[in-house]
Amino acid sequence: KEIEKRKIVEHNDLITSVAKMDKTPLKIFELAVSCIDTENLPKDNIIYLSKAELFTFFKVDDNGKHTRFKEAISKMQEQAFFEVREEAGKGFKFRRILPIPTVEWTDYDDKVMIRFNQDIMPYLIELKQNFTQYALSDLIDLNSKYSIILYKWLSMNYNQYEHYSVKGGRRTEQVESYRNPSISMQELREMTDTINDYKRFTHFETRVLKEPLEEINAHTSFNVSYD
Repeated sequence: KEIEKRKIVEHNDLITSVAKMDKTPLKIFELAVSCIDTENLPKDNIIYLSKAELFTFFKVDDNGKHTRFKEAISKMQEQAFFEVREEAGKGFKFRRILPIPTVEWTDYDDKVMIRFNQDIMPYLIELKQNFTQYALSDLIDLNSKYSIILYKWLSMNYNQYEHYSVKGGRRTEQVESYRNPSISMQELREMTDTINDYKRFTHFETRVLKEPLEEINAHTSFNVSYD
């Protein structure tokens, strides 16, 4: 029930960045972000998760869940980083950020301490403009990294469509472009970190478009098709 209420808020630059991590570390990161209260910022960038909540989120209830949890945390810290691209003058500025440098827990307590890197915090708390909010519960049944990345990108566009269709401030064709967003193949490959993967388009389409969008349509509020 707690998970159903929670929202995730991230800056759009983070949503369009390259997440260099697999599905499980990415979901742990999203779950941790949902614990940040932007009205009451975490001291020392630290939040606390319960192991029970983690297992619920991942729908894990077997005997090996503690081992799998440790493996997922280790993998996140060994592999995970975001490559953030921001507009800067005539081009882009690139930053590589390790999102969660410290995780602490004991084998006798339910609590897991997660400390965010200071450099990732502006993308999670400085949310006056260009940010996107979505439901944590929408991510529970997304079982591929590409589903999560596409869902976040679709949320970013749809939130802008909802905002500008109500508040105004954009031309009709601009508002429609948020409801029917387009992305180049190059950008899509960069965002999904598949520049060197699925070289044949049929493989790329199946793994990065068809299967993820089927999941998104089945398990979130979105109903999406593509050309």
